[in-house]
Amino acid sequence: MRAAVVVFPGSNCDRDVIHALRTTISADTETLWYESSDLPKNIDLIVLPGGFSYGDYLRCGAMAARTPVMKAVRHFAERGGLVLGICNGFQVLTESRLLPGAILANQSLTFICRSCTVRVERTDTPFTLGCRENQVLEMPIAHHEGLYFLPEEEISRLKKEKRVVFRYCGPDGELDDSHNPNGSLDNIAGIVNERGNVMGLMPHPERASEKILGSDDGALIWNSLRIWLEKGGR
Repeated sequence: MRAAVVVFPGSNCDRDVIHALRTTISADTETLWYESSDLPKNIDLIVLPGGFSYGDYLRCGAMAARTPVMKAVRHFAERGGLVLGICNGFQVLTESRLLPGAILANQSLTFICRSCTVRVERTDTPFTLGCRENQVLEMPIAHHEGLYFLPEEEISRLKKEKRVVFRYCGPDGELDDSHNPNGSLDNIAGIVNERGNVMGLMPHPERASEKILGSDDGALIWNSLRIWLEKGGR
């Protein structure tokens, strides 16, 4: 498996993702600079990591979405390539319109950095193939803007198309406001595009990929990608 991790000015989780990919699934992983217009050959996965691309000076991810590399990422996704956006990377995907919706300021209007639990809603995606339906995963969040928003009719369509992959939940999988850390609509923590090959996720799986970090639930996402590719993308 070959992966590329995009680095924008201000990215701060790129090295964490590289370590997680190399450690958990022995992926051949390299960095991809934001000014690059060409992708490495024969890559299977592109990860847009967390961080504060361009200092979040405009809207989170808005400036990163307009960099040369994102044109290449779009073409890669259109050809069926796997793309994962984590935290700020999720924001970049919405700003690039590779995923619908917008990421707004947390309901509390404060920066939140803590562990949370999310429920797996689908196990037929490349990112969750190794999970169980309704399985609860523990991963940390770290964001000021993490509230996923869509107009009501578009949220209904997203749910009808079963494109919600992760929802914030309690330790037993319960969905309620008390276990929704940022106020995201419908407790949404992660979604995929219509084709299912592009996912945005607010929690950080790379920060929960080894037991020494307190949880290795994030490794399930990396292993799911490995299994998917070993099966020929089916």
